Amino acid sequence: MNAPLPSFRAIQALPDNLISQIAAGEVVERPSAVVKELLENALDAGATQITVRLEQGGIKRISITDNGRGISPEQLPLALARHATSKITSLHDLENVATLGFRGEALASIASVSQMTFTSRTADAAHACEIDGSTLVVTPSSGGQGSTVNVQDLYFNTPARRKFLKSDQTEYGHCAEVVRRIALSRPDVAFSLSHNGKTVDHWLATESAKRSASILGTEFAEARLPLDESAGTLRLYGFVGLPTASKARGDSQYFYVNGRFVRDKVLMHAVRAAYQDVLHGDRFPTYVLALDLDPSLVDVNVHPSKIEVRFRDSRSIHQFIYHAVNRALALTSATSFGTTPAPIPAPSGAMPWMRGSAEHLQAILQPQPHQQTTFGGQFRGNTYPGVAQSPTQYGALFNQATPTNPSAALGVGMPDAHQTNANDEFPLGFALAQLHGIYILAQNAKGLVLVDMHAAHERILYEQLKDALDENAMQVQPLLIPVTFFADDVEVGTVEENQEILKSLGFDIAAMSPTTLAVRAVPALLKNADAQTLARDVLRDVREFGGSRVLVERRNALLGTLACHTAVRANRHLTVPEMNALLRQMEATDRADQCNHGRPTWSQLAMSDLDKLFLRGQ
Repeated sequence: MNAPLPSFRAIQALPDNLISQIAAGEVVERPSAVVKELLENALDAGATQITVRLEQGGIKRISITDNGRGISPEQLPLALARHATSKITSLHDLENVATLGFRGEALASIASVSQMTFTSRTADAAHACEIDGSTLVVTPSSGGQGSTVNVQDLYFNTPARRKFLKSDQTEYGHCAEVVRRIALSRPDVAFSLSHNGKTVDHWLATESAKRSASILGTEFAEARLPLDESAGTLRLYGFVGLPTASKARGDSQYFYVNGRFVRDKVLMHAVRAAYQDVLHGDRFPTYVLALDLDPSLVDVNVHPSKIEVRFRDSRSIHQFIYHAVNRALALTSATSFGTTPAPIPAPSGAMPWMRGSAEHLQAILQPQPHQQTTFGGQFRGNTYPGVAQSPTQYGALFNQATPTNPSAALGVGMPDAHQTNANDEFPLGFALAQLHGIYILAQNAKGLVLVDMHAAHERILYEQLKDALDENAMQVQPLLIPVTFFADDVEVGTVEENQEILKSLGFDIAAMSPTTLAVRAVPALLKNADAQTLARDVLRDVREFGGSRVLVERRNALLGTLACHTAVRANRHLTVPEMNALLRQMEATDRADQCNHGRPTWSQLAMSDLDKLFLRGQ
């Protein structure tokens, strides 16, 4: 047991070295934190070539060499002093930080818990100079323009901290990840990484597409969509992975704000929400995205390691990112390598609800005197005749094409597979046959296409219902008896500060007392939901993200259920014209690569794949 502290101690100033060691507890969490700080300093110095050398996972040695501007001999002692930096001089500079490092603590903190030497040379200097981190003595040295920071025996003088480090391989893994993160953000800079004398990675200066491919692999490079959108001072650019490139872990998600890697809940939530309709289960999307904005609109000084940021208007940032990623994902690979056909005109027939008609949406949005209270009840009886899946009713979707009148569907402008060869104008090609009443076999310019007809039709209906619903103004359902519930101070404050946002979302929530909220109206689409739970979820989202995705997610869940129930089922015989009509609608539908549950709707077998199966040309 430790000896008890005396009951009274006089206030006294701490020694400088102890102050630096306390700061090191925040800045130098592990070797990877040292690598991060030194790499950021190198980039701020204008380096175009950076070499990272590690020994024993960085615990024994970290050496980083760059060809940046360097530091003059008289400035070297200041570089290792606490709270000394060339990057900010006033509060205005702090509120408009455009550099990666700026706090003036990194080098002093690192030097306090290691044996560090700093060698640097400017372009006009006759030779380099070296400073010892312990004695602060500057001596002449050799070296080219730039700087070399050599950190040895990390935590040699604080053994308690060293006990918390993991194995050499684990610590090296963290260091390598930091190098990869920074290399992704600066493809114009060459990086080299070695461990225990062996070169592990080397990336030449190149463009963003090649750098991301070399770091994240060919799987990501072959399944990504470019993104570059601007709105005012905001610009979002980079690559988002296709849903087929999703992973079981969220370790391939890279987001940068003004060149700084961050893990911000607002940004991650916005991207995740954009993937909501196309991810299967609990999979995680892959992406490399960079957000550039006015430095005055973001506070990067809210976390010791600068891994988190705070936006002045988080709602606008969230909405901009969500819509930008959502639009990128709408470009399906079915239409990306060919010419997108014009949208098929809405047919008139026995099934207008399959095109999201006003009557059908009215039934969803407006309460009826004797309406079913459960969503599943809408499918009982003959309310939606399409569930019966009779050939004549399904044929109405394709301009009345039926087994007895197959030529009618050709009126939408797609030739029969037996009349025209597949070409790039129709990426999914033309139907050949139906397999076991489940899959459509089609031929396109690349080879064979397999389509899950239920999943494909489900996505088509789902997108049509969403589009039709978005064209209508938000319908509000006033509650006959307001729902009141106990609320804490934060929830009450959120309601009072965000009345306009809540009204735009279809809610009427008022504070009845300092501890009570009353829900007086909700969106009509969610009138059967628990008002209290829904209100709490919305208030949480508004408080954290400046808006709410709860409403969109619940709305889409209802529309997804409707689309699933009304889509063509397995074992339903389709004629070739009907199958072709489905292929053309897939090509004209956003996100057609996946159904709304995230399952793939189609798969391509190239001629080269088929040749390998039969050993042709071998």
